[in-house]
Amino acid sequence: MFENKWMRTLRTAGAALLVAGAIGGCSSGGGDDGVDDVGQAGNDSGALTDEQINAPNGNLQATIRTTTGGVPHITADNLESAGFGSGYVQARDNVCIIADSIIRARGERAKFYGPGPNVADALPIGVNVVTDFSYKALGLLDRANEEFDELTPASQAMLRGFAAGYNKYVDETDPTALPAKCNQAPWVRDITAEDLYAYYQLVALYASGDNFVQGPLFAAVPPGVSPAPAPAAPATSAALSTDTPELAAALRRATPATLGLKSDYHERGMASNGWGIGGDMTENGRGALLANPHFPYTGNRRLYQSQITVPGVYNVNGAGLIGVAIPLIGFNEHVAWTHTVSTAQHFTLYDLTLKSGDPLTYIKDGQEKPITSKRISVEVNVGAAQPLTFQRDFYYSEYGPMLAANTINGALPAWGDTFAGRSTAVTYRDANIETARQVVDQWLAMGRADNLAEFQQPFKACGSVLWVNTMYADDAGRAFYIDGTSVPQLSQGALTAFNARVSSNPVVAALAASNLTLLDGSRSLNDWVDNDCNGRVGYAGMPRLQRSDYVQNSNDSYWATNPKQFLTGFSPLYGPTENILSPRTRMGLRMLENPTDAGLSQVAPAGSDGKFTGQEIIDALYSNRAYYAETLLDELRERCNAAGDTAIAYDDDNSRSVADGCAALAGWNGVYDLNSTGAQVFRVFIGAFSPGYPAQFSVAFDPSQPETTPGTPYPADDDLSDDPMLVALATGLNRLDQAGIDYDAPLADIQYQQPYDARPPSPTGAAAQPTGDVIPWHGNQNFEGGFNIVSVDTSAVEDGTRYPRYAPQGTIAGTGGLSTADGEGWLIGYGTSWHFGLNFSDAGPQGYGLVSYSQSDDPSSAHYRDQDERYSAKNYRKLLYSNADINADENLQRETITATID
Repeated sequence: MFENKWMRTLRTAGAALLVAGAIGGCSSGGGDDGVDDVGQAGNDSGALTDEQINAPNGNLQATIRTTTGGVPHITADNLESAGFGSGYVQARDNVCIIADSIIRARGERAKFYGPGPNVADALPIGVNVVTDFSYKALGLLDRANEEFDELTPASQAMLRGFAAGYNKYVDETDPTALPAKCNQAPWVRDITAEDLYAYYQLVALYASGDNFVQGPLFAAVPPGVSPAPAPAAPATSAALSTDTPELAAALRRATPATLGLKSDYHERGMASNGWGIGGDMTENGRGALLANPHFPYTGNRRLYQSQITVPGVYNVNGAGLIGVAIPLIGFNEHVAWTHTVSTAQHFTLYDLTLKSGDPLTYIKDGQEKPITSKRISVEVNVGAAQPLTFQRDFYYSEYGPMLAANTINGALPAWGDTFAGRSTAVTYRDANIETARQVVDQWLAMGRADNLAEFQQPFKACGSVLWVNTMYADDAGRAFYIDGTSVPQLSQGALTAFNARVSSNPVVAALAASNLTLLDGSRSLNDWVDNDCNGRVGYAGMPRLQRSDYVQNSNDSYWATNPKQFLTGFSPLYGPTENILSPRTRMGLRMLENPTDAGLSQVAPAGSDGKFTGQEIIDALYSNRAYYAETLLDELRERCNAAGDTAIAYDDDNSRSVADGCAALAGWNGVYDLNSTGAQVFRVFIGAFSPGYPAQFSVAFDPSQPETTPGTPYPADDDLSDDPMLVALATGLNRLDQAGIDYDAPLADIQYQQPYDARPPSPTGAAAQPTGDVIPWHGNQNFEGGFNIVSVDTSAVEDGTRYPRYAPQGTIAGTGGLSTADGEGWLIGYGTSWHFGLNFSDAGPQGYGLVSYSQSDDPSSAHYRDQDERYSAKNYRKLLYSNADINADENLQRETITATID
């Protein structure tokens, strides 16, 4: 495994700071950032004792009380036993997902699943082979094995405990009783704490290095070198690709489009809404919170709810990614927090100036630097009695792995080609390459906090929440926002040089517009600042805001967290400022700024008094309002009335009446509830209209009023047959006709979750087949300005896995994923997931919400679709926290589990 100077730095100063802040006693800060650090450190202040961390003599014991919805409430005397309970219940409900996640991080999918379908015609090698090599090139398991003993005692204990709990379930469950997708599967086996830590390494890289595992890492070879792996045994005739010289040439011509990869790095495949509401806007003057992550409904980014209690140490009810031992979004008695995916950049690209005639040497500050290599081996099931081992070299600069830059952006050069007037190759440095060690410590410290000062402390100690913003509220009525993600710290000189580069190089400018920073690797000026946080921006440079009214984020940058107090002056790598907000952000601000206005719904966000409660927050989410419906529908209806049966020209040669579509719009209630009819007409209209300034809107964007601008359509054309709004409507109606969707069908009939048969990974990529009754699904989409986001997932495999799923065979452009199959509609597979509204009261936290896709991915489980059906009916649950409420649950089941480990 490669290790550069930045990694070595973290092993000393940065790691020490983290341990001091996250596991030791917290202390109130001095308000150095203009944000009040309020409250005195508490929560049994002082470092945790060995008895609070470790199970005595390895004797693990956890009590599990499972309540309505399959929610486990785990109580243990120490963190190791708490992790034990967490691993056991997660395996009980999602063993197949965890098993796949572990072999993914270990680089062993090809060993069990075979090569898999080819990545693309331009990369005719199985996807499992490509990703196995790439994850090994990232060093996930190597790093986990080398670093595990350096983790804090609390991290080690919880990882050991989780692995022991998972293993207990696996060892005590007959392989024939496992769920269908991993029934009798050899990859369902005991795991180690190091295996689990390797998976956390992968999770940390979701918004950085994980972007490169399906091509850019694998295709990164010097000129004249084939990327095709070779058998480790010379006598072996097996091959994973034919015509390797042609493969090498083809990959030098490959682009993101030919490999099916993204080129816009704003797109993370994850989103969220979050509100932290201060005492000025709640009924009782205490804080309140909306947690509303938008994640895939299948695969290893599902969220799983649990409550973990270690008396005197930790007591949090929340949800985390499956396989993570600790809740990531949740609440305790005094504080609550949620996360949204940040706009910040978590890595920087470097173009290296290669030495003439030597593609493995680059020049930096006039000095020669080596590009090193490492031979990596992967086992592949090729249908023989035993897997065969294949190997090849991967390459590294001082910054990190080399990349095939042309597969990131087609305008970038292949290794050794000319860029900016010189022979070049591209590499990158990742700000999250070492932050997996903080996953347990960071969220453990946040969950132990009793007040804002304690909550801020791990961030001040060089902590990181990886790639998510944080919204916070507490029982003292404080609301707080921070982008505490891992962001490279560049010097002012580096930023000035980069801005000059953007101005002079259109490729660099285009990359910047797609959220990529390409720095000149020939100058040490562009190295990250050598600081206590391993080159990452520290607390003083993080965007943050404390308010008594609200903070919010819906995946725009930090800038308009609260438009009454814009945030500016932070590194541009955190995201843009004074930019147009998404319509989803504007819908959220519309509800926060106008809490008694129901809009087109029947639900005032904060009721008639304009003061929020937890139930009112979840009701506001479920109101299914859409920004563009509330700002454009009346105008569209007026133009419909004026048009009558006029033929609307939707292209140069064709026209049609929009009268039937207009009739459906006239009957639409303006929201996306299951009984809403006509919502689909507005959806396809807005998809074709694609509103923006100056194309459709007459009022330009005003950075002092980002909640409402740009806006106001241009006046209707005198010739309505060519009116832009009506042309968009006609275009959308054609798309509904193509899909066989009635204009006035209720949303329940055309937008739903489709269950499917569970099956193991397919060597050929065969899809799953639909089975069982569909579940109607309320909610809307980003491009509509929806807030309660749900959308279509077109992937034929569950997110982050190789398990087949059912997906539409094709979708129609400009419709938000409308299936091409006649009458199939919108097959929802992404969006509102774990979600809740919460307020603090004299009786403690009062939360209401659901895991929209339920706790288990096993179709035979009682908790496979129970919460799906509750979501469909808007029948949220109270989130039980106190012992009295848990013990009074009508569906309570109790068990105590034990094990002994060395």
